[in-house]
Amino acid sequence: MLSERAQILLKTLVERYIVEGEPVGSRSLSKYSGLDLSPATIRNVIADLEDMGLVASPHTSAGRVPTARGYRLFVDSLLVVKPLEERQVAELSEHLHPDNPQRLVYAASQLLSQLTHFAGVVMLPRPDVAAFRHIEFLKLSERRLLLIIVTPEGNVQNRVIVPERGYSASELAEASNYLNQHYAGLTFDEIRGRLKQELSELRREMVELMTSAIEAGSEAVQDTQDAVVVSGEHNLLDIRDLSADRSRLRQLFDLFERKTDLLRLLEASRRAQGVKIFIGEESGVVPLDECSVVTAPYEVDGRVVGTLGVVGPTRMAYDRVIPLVEITAKLLSGALSQ
Repeated sequence: MLSERAQILLKTLVERYIVEGEPVGSRSLSKYSGLDLSPATIRNVIADLEDMGLVASPHTSAGRVPTARGYRLFVDSLLVVKPLEERQVAELSEHLHPDNPQRLVYAASQLLSQLTHFAGVVMLPRPDVAAFRHIEFLKLSERRLLLIIVTPEGNVQNRVIVPERGYSASELAEASNYLNQHYAGLTFDEIRGRLKQELSELRREMVELMTSAIEAGSEAVQDTQDAVVVSGEHNLLDIRDLSADRSRLRQLFDLFERKTDLLRLLEASRRAQGVKIFIGEESGVVPLDECSVVTAPYEVDGRVVGTLGVVGPTRMAYDRVIPLVEITAKLLSGALSQ
C-alpha cells in the first residue's frame, strides 16, 4: 500500500517519463505533481518507491524511470482513461465497412497501427459457434482413415488419422452417423467435454475412433484459422526505447514473422473480459520483454472469435492506447456481426 503522496509522485513520474522519455528528477516531480513538498522529502519518497521495485535509477542519472512493476501499478490503480468522443468513434467506424470479413480484419490492424504509431495485430476470427456441419470417414487402407469435415460455412477440411485398430465400412458409417446426429453444430471443445459422459453406452473401440476424430477435426479447423495479421511493425524502428537494442529488435521482428508465440498470447487474451495489458515479461514471450501489448477480444453475434491489439514500448501513452484498442474491438465486432 502506498501513501497518497507516494501514489501522486509515482503517477507523475510515469506520466512525465512517458512524455519526455528521460529519467525524471525531483525538480520535475515538484513542478508537475502539485504537491508542496521539499526536494528532500520527494527524494525520500522516490527512494522508498525504488526499494519497492517500482522505479529504478538508470546509469549515473539522478532521475528515475518506472519499472515494469511500476507501470503495472500505474495502469491498474492510478491511470485515468477518458472514453473517446462520439465524433472520434464515428471517424473510426468509417474505416471498418461490413463487407468482406478478412478485409475487415486487415483494416482493423492497419487502423490500430495508424492511430497508435505502433504495430497493430489482429488474430483472424476463429469462430466456435459450430465446429462442423457434417463428418465422414473414408477408408484409405487397413489402418489409415481420411476424416472429412464440412464446416458450417461449407469449407471442407481433411485429416488422415491412424487408429489403433482397423474398422469396417459399417463401423465407420456408424461412427459418422452418431457424430452427425448428436454433435453437429457444437464446438469441438464442447464435444470433447461430453465424450466421456455420453459415449459410455458405445463400444470402447468406437469411443476411441470418435475421440481421435474429434482431436483431428479440432486441429484441422484451427489450422485454417491460426493466423495473425500484423501491420505497421516498421513503426517500432522509430522508437528509441526499442531500436537501441538491435539484437532485441531482430528477435521482435522474428516474432512478427513466425507469429506462433504472438498467436498464443492473443489466444490467451480471448478469455479476458475487456482490455488486457501485458507489460514487459508478463507476456512470457522473450522478444516482448521491453514491450507492452494491449489487447481486447472481438465478437461475432455475441460470441468471442478473436483478439486484436497493439505492440509497442512499455513507455506508451496507456490512457490513449487503451480506449483506441477497446473501441476498435467494439467496432470490428459490430461490422463483422452485420
